[in-house]
Amino acid sequence: MLDTLIKNVTAVTMDDEGHLYSDACIAIKDGKISYIGTEAPQEQAEKVIDGRGMIAMPGLVNTHSHAAMSLMRGYADDYVLQEWLNDHVFPIEGKLVGDDVYWAMLWAQAEMLATGTIAYTDMYMHLPKMAQAAVDGGLYANISNGAMCFNPAGYCFDTDGVTGQNREVLERFHQADNGRVKLDVSIHAEYTSFPGLWQDFSAYAAENGLNMHIHLSETRAEHENCIAKYGKTPAAILAENGVFNTRTTAAHCVWVSDADMDLLREKQVTVAHNPVSNLKLASGIAPVARMLEKGVNVALGTDGVCSNNNHDLFEEIKLAALLQKGISGDPRLVPAQQALKMATRAGAFAQGREQEIGQLKEGFDASLILVDTGKPGLYPVHNPVSTLAYSARGGDVYLTMIRGKVLYENGIYTALDMEHIRSKMEPILNRLFHA
Repeated sequence: MLDTLIKNVTAVTMDDEGHLYSDACIAIKDGKISYIGTEAPQEQAEKVIDGRGMIAMPGLVNTHSHAAMSLMRGYADDYVLQEWLNDHVFPIEGKLVGDDVYWAMLWAQAEMLATGTIAYTDMYMHLPKMAQAAVDGGLYANISNGAMCFNPAGYCFDTDGVTGQNREVLERFHQADNGRVKLDVSIHAEYTSFPGLWQDFSAYAAENGLNMHIHLSETRAEHENCIAKYGKTPAAILAENGVFNTRTTAAHCVWVSDADMDLLREKQVTVAHNPVSNLKLASGIAPVARMLEKGVNVALGTDGVCSNNNHDLFEEIKLAALLQKGISGDPRLVPAQQALKMATRAGAFAQGREQEIGQLKEGFDASLILVDTGKPGLYPVHNPVSTLAYSARGGDVYLTMIRGKVLYENGIYTALDMEHIRSKMEPILNRLFHA
């Protein structure tokens, strides 16, 4: 017997052939998609979901977040980057304890579920608490703590705090729940560290088969200062020091050169494009169309909500497409299908989950969303792909399913106690901002 059958649904599969089904059935058994097509399966199902008026698509993948910054939503808006960081963000982060990060991450994951995100790649602090929140939240999560060091003379890999946290999480949480939660290794950025650290953490990632996560060429100053210091771009100097020797997600890449793009393609580095955050902090507009032309895998991220204000990946999908059209004068660049791919298959590859998620395909995890096209802003639907890329918003998501389990449906969470989480958030906010 099937666990679940979704019927009468429009299915945007995101598979290689770009299959799009009307009045489709999606059969789910043991957490996997066992059938997708227009014929009703013969097997009975324990649960039937009527998808009439809905579009089914793969759940979205957020490839760059700082989820616990949900504590700082709307706290430090309209500042230049260095003032934003040094005068506002860093002082609050200095007060954070592990439980703050745990509850803030649960709140962030609730927002992600309600807006269609099923997987996220996160870089923050208090890594064991991050890991516990990822286990409890129910989403796919690649988590890391960005290693930093401003005093090379005092650095030691074995005694570095991030090393200790990596070792603990590798032992306790890596591959938890059949691989749903993974440890990544993270180097915060070129400008916050130095070659010895890059080499050590890259070697640790390679030895343990872990992905790498790093900020790269986010601002013009960062990019140009690196060239002045090393005679090379951030991408080039990091590559020389082994940073891209395992599967890597490089966030931002706003100021990369053509040679950098060639290097990223060669090393199969995923660029996590964060258009909303990059615009809000006036970092610039990443040359995404050029990267795609060169064969770079470009995915999408929200960054933290202190520099974005939400985790709604549908905003990123639309903006990623429109920005490239606008700056180039060519409306054909980054068409709707490509924009959706950035939020699904490209992100799945970044996380090392390209055989699990990112497509509605037999044998893949039943990790999908239903978007309600009965909303005034989505009807009529002349082209489901265009509707998803240009019209849909996170609030149009009706249902979010991960491995066959419905975690969010029509405003209701099945696994997260939102009232309890908010009750834990209130005293944290009072201590951080009002004490």
